[in-house]
Amino acid sequence: MGREWLLSMLVVSLGGLVLQAFSWFPPIKAGSTRGAEFERKAWLRLWCPIVPTLGIAAWLGGWTLTEPDPVHDRLGVWTLYAVWAPFAVIFARAAVRAVLALLRRPPDSGVSTIGFIRPQTVFSPFLAKQLDDTVIRAALAHERAHARHRDPLRIWLAQFVSDLQWPWPSAQRRLKAWLVALELVRDEEARESGVDGADLAAAVLATIRFLRQVPMGEPATFNGTLFAHAYLIGDSLVLRERVSRLLAPLPERAHGRAPGRLTFQVAVLVLVPVLVIAAMLGVVYGEQVMRALLALTS
Repeated sequence: MGREWLLSMLVVSLGGLVLQAFSWFPPIKAGSTRGAEFERKAWLRLWCPIVPTLGIAAWLGGWTLTEPDPVHDRLGVWTLYAVWAPFAVIFARAAVRAVLALLRRPPDSGVSTIGFIRPQTVFSPFLAKQLDDTVIRAALAHERAHARHRDPLRIWLAQFVSDLQWPWPSAQRRLKAWLVALELVRDEEARESGVDGADLAAAVLATIRFLRQVPMGEPATFNGTLFAHAYLIGDSLVLRERVSRLLAPLPERAHGRAPGRLTFQVAVLVLVPVLVIAAMLGVVYGEQVMRALLALTS
């Protein structure tokens, strides 16, 4: 069997198995924390199951560097294919859904942010006619915060990662928790720019009333913030929590560096050495482990 083909099969098989094993992670609860802290923790919780999978891929990559091409070990090909096939189907499903999301035209959603590379805000004139100028400015401030952080791209990636963990319901619950946190933190950013919380609450309620009158099609469009809007329509508890936060005094911002940027830097500083070590272990010990593993399929 070719070395690269065997590597891809093992990455899908072992990586998919590890990903499924870690997909049970529960979602984080909002509590009384600031939206920024809630969003950061929910985002990390969303990606936690991926880290062991990346370690497996790095280890297999290190092992591949020491292998001849083609691999001369006697393999139980049909057993290997039987293990690989279910995870390949899950990956193919996630990839197809992601591609369709890129091609699908977003429906009229009142006000939303669309676009992955250069996000832009779309505001329905039918909704704008129903709102005061201050409410329109509040809605635009919220959506511009989405655009600054490229949230459409982040939502698309988050949905793809969650689809890779199908059919575990906990993956979708973590996604929903992050989407809710995303709306809360963008609300806070809009208010910090000078928007009144009551105006933004009025914009949220008016948008939801508008969305209930407009057919949106499949909720998982990945386009802009439509996926988050779909959750807000169907979950009265989330809507009540969001409006109550908007009408309450704005929480104090923590001093120091931006927590999102700091968290990303720490994650990179930790993850990169871990992957390098995993690859080195694959180079040194990969052959012994793989011989024992492949013997099970022969």
